[in-house]
Amino acid sequence: MTVAAEPKGSGLKREMGLMSAINVIISVMIGSGIFVSPTAALRYAGSVGFCLVVWTVCGGISLLGALCFAELGTVVPRSGAEYAYLIEAFKKSHSFWGPLPSFICAWVYVMILRPAEIAVIILTFAEYSILPFRHLLGLEHMPAEDLELLVKLIGILGLGIITYINLSSVKLYVTINNVFGFCKVFACLVVIFGGIYQLAIGNTENLAGGFSGTNTSPGHIALAFYNGLWAYDGWSSVTTITEEIKKPEVNIPRSIMIAVPIITGLYVFMNLAYMTVLPMGEMIDSEAVGIDFGDRALGSFAFLIPLGVALATFGCALSIQFGVTRLCYVASQEGQMLEPLSYIHVRRSTPAPAVAMQGALALAFILVGNIETLIEFASFLIWFFYGAAVVALLALRRTQPDVHRPYKVPLIVPYITLAVSIFLSVVPVVSDPSPKYLFALAFILSGVLVYTPFVYYKVRPRWINKLTFLIQVLFEVVPSSNKLD
Repeated sequence: MTVAAEPKGSGLKREMGLMSAINVIISVMIGSGIFVSPTAALRYAGSVGFCLVVWTVCGGISLLGALCFAELGTVVPRSGAEYAYLIEAFKKSHSFWGPLPSFICAWVYVMILRPAEIAVIILTFAEYSILPFRHLLGLEHMPAEDLELLVKLIGILGLGIITYINLSSVKLYVTINNVFGFCKVFACLVVIFGGIYQLAIGNTENLAGGFSGTNTSPGHIALAFYNGLWAYDGWSSVTTITEEIKKPEVNIPRSIMIAVPIITGLYVFMNLAYMTVLPMGEMIDSEAVGIDFGDRALGSFAFLIPLGVALATFGCALSIQFGVTRLCYVASQEGQMLEPLSYIHVRRSTPAPAVAMQGALALAFILVGNIETLIEFASFLIWFFYGAAVVALLALRRTQPDVHRPYKVPLIVPYITLAVSIFLSVVPVVSDPSPKYLFALAFILSGVLVYTPFVYYKVRPRWINKLTFLIQVLFEVVPSSNKLD
């Protein structure tokens, strides 16, 4: 049931060039973490020297994983990243089990992980956006409950803005994301040059220890790398939007090879700057390293750090929402989610129903509160799905050996990435056995319960047609014409 004939050529448009692709990666990888809490890696490393080694090696490992996705993005030219690769590699292997991994991936990302992440990130944006004005607005004297409500209201406003941007047009998203990408890199450079100035005037005592005190315990070393690698998460983001990248076979590998080393350099030198100004003990105990650094090193320009956090988090939330709506779009095309989630606005070429759904889910998480634990129990699955995507790469090498691969990663790279993904999936469970992982398992099982009747047996309630018609009228959307079979 449709409201109008489908316009010729309706679908996602390739409107993003190389610079925009680079900015997508930068936007997702650089959030609040590098400004707020780069402390766990230092605590487990035990020395400033080994901590810098950890940050550097983690950047290299992230690049290896990203290069695996670069090959997958050229072999499977669809949006959706891990989801698209899993469905392509395994859907024909078994009628029930083949499509199940891709559905579980979409189920976790779309229904819980990404909207919960957006909610946490946008609340961080709200908190730091008012910090530079706390004296002007008299917020120091505001009761804690009122301040929490103010942060939540600003967060809801921020969520409304990013949802509007992603509903409006890809070009608007690209423009705003490029501006925010530049601003957040500038904020990182402020920290770095602040550290360089401190070194230039002779403040080197905090670095004098070098590798003294380095933890040699395999468990501590593993946790140091675990925390470092989590800070680099987001390197796969450009492959989530493959269908909107111009010349993806060229621009996806290039964007990865440019963006990930840039971020590695920023992260390593920002940590060096923090260590130059803050003693190791203070840095480990700090709740917001960037803020403490700004107060100590930037003087009257200290406001640039909370402003940088606000810019970084807003851009990060904007890009995460942009990406997950494309996962919704592809999963819907495959019949694994409601069909209208793949519908495209007749004039704006945006998947409006998918964007609106993600906005509504993130809003629900903001209103509910206490979502950090929710993210914790689902986050360890991110690297599980990264590993599953690498298995898909190896499977596609075997089942589709003759497919043209504009970029082909050396075989040792996927094996290294697979080992890292197994490590990062297992470490949090072993190091902190907790009932929250049973909740993760329960959520996965609930996905199987949804998958069996509605995806495998294709049960279709009668009200679906009415809902589809309502969505088409409300959002002015039509079925996409560029589904890849």
